[in-house]
Amino acid sequence: MNSRPEQDDGGVLTRMGMALSDWAERWFPDALVFAMLSIVVVFVAGLSIGSTASDLVTDFGDGFWELVPFTMQMSMIIIGGYVVASSPPVARIMRWLASIPRTPRGAVAFVAFVSMISSLLSWGFSLVFSALLVRQVVQRVRGVDYRAAGAAAYLGVGSVWALGLSSSAALLMASSGSIPPELFRISGRIPLTQTIFTWQSELTALTVITVSVAVAYLSAPGASAAKTAEALGVTIVDPAPLVENRRPPGEWLEYSGLLTVLICSMGFTYLGKVILAKGPIAALDLNTYNFFFLMLGLLLHWTPRAFIHSVKAAVPATAGVLIQFPFYAGIFGMITKSPISHEMAQLFVRISTPATYPVLTAVYSAVLGLFVPSAGSKWLIEAPYLLQAATLLHVNLGWVVQIYNTAEALPNLINPFWMLPLLGLLKVPARQLIGYTALQLIVNLPVVLLLLWLLARTLPYDPPHFH
Repeated sequence: MNSRPEQDDGGVLTRMGMALSDWAERWFPDALVFAMLSIVVVFVAGLSIGSTASDLVTDFGDGFWELVPFTMQMSMIIIGGYVVASSPPVARIMRWLASIPRTPRGAVAFVAFVSMISSLLSWGFSLVFSALLVRQVVQRVRGVDYRAAGAAAYLGVGSVWALGLSSSAALLMASSGSIPPELFRISGRIPLTQTIFTWQSELTALTVITVSVAVAYLSAPGASAAKTAEALGVTIVDPAPLVENRRPPGEWLEYSGLLTVLICSMGFTYLGKVILAKGPIAALDLNTYNFFFLMLGLLLHWTPRAFIHSVKAAVPATAGVLIQFPFYAGIFGMITKSPISHEMAQLFVRISTPATYPVLTAVYSAVLGLFVPSAGSKWLIEAPYLLQAATLLHVNLGWVVQIYNTAEALPNLINPFWMLPLLGLLKVPARQLIGYTALQLIVNLPVVLLLLWLLARTLPYDPPHFH
């Protein structure tokens, strides 16, 4: 174990991080409270613009099950990310990465960097991989503040994930078949070349990563002031390897790679055909994305028994998605089936200009994210009126998606909904991490708003494409 001493310089960010962490441990509520509040807020808003209570109740109930396929897709992102991150080959890479940092602050910054880079590939993978990386790092570097390291592991989901390949909003808008008909009539299809694959989006991701890593390093306590895993009562024990205990002959195939080779050959051949037919960018949607991660996870675990063992471990992390997404679908129903969507679009047009619309949209999306912490379901709530207003104001629709993607990740830093898989692995409550993630929000918010405003000026308006 590395034990290089590191003095605590008591810098401003260090003191802020520790103070915010102490406050959050006392006062921060559960994620479900935010979801329930959002239902009440939307219902009251509907009443205020003339909808009847009876109509809003009907819209809520009718919409409740409309996002079942999308709910399944989001759950599969978590499961696919988990099975890949927990596979033996990836575990070996993780142990090698954990040997790189040498000091407590360096370890926290390194975890932050890995978390954000991996989130550009998959936010589900990033959550699990980064949490497991923290467990390895704190066993190798003495004096790492467990709260700061855990918060660093969450930075991918709280910063740049939606600018990467698992962006639910961008992937949804890129596929005509995935866009709800009510939304498609407003926006048409918005290809990925106008969202996550623009240089403006890539520059935004690079800037946010750089700032976030710097904040993670400067805010982490030195060894003398750190609260280690041991100090928080957390015992780090690596999971026991799966024992191959073959009993009846019927279990032979469960411990063999034969079926894995056959199924993965079919799966990857199918993906190859889709890519050849559509091209690599057009082929990327939520279904092909999840399909790839499941096939890769099966291949990396090699045997069906090891694969299903990992899937069972991942399923509890999907509980929040499975129970809360139908409520968000009910909110979507109230907004799209009532005058709320039209009134919101008109409000945005009245109070903004093409120059101010990007900042207004970013602030609004970030605030709403406190109540609806799911990027995918929240996009379906916001998209009808945000894209309608953008069309009326002649603001680039692809950049509106990226404004949303960049801003909506920020409230994740203080809303613990998506922390649940990470918290389960780290064995800590959300309130022990929120202080450090809240500090990231304070620093990143003005940076993000400035970037979104400046870069919007580089993109011309492109009318909707209905094909």
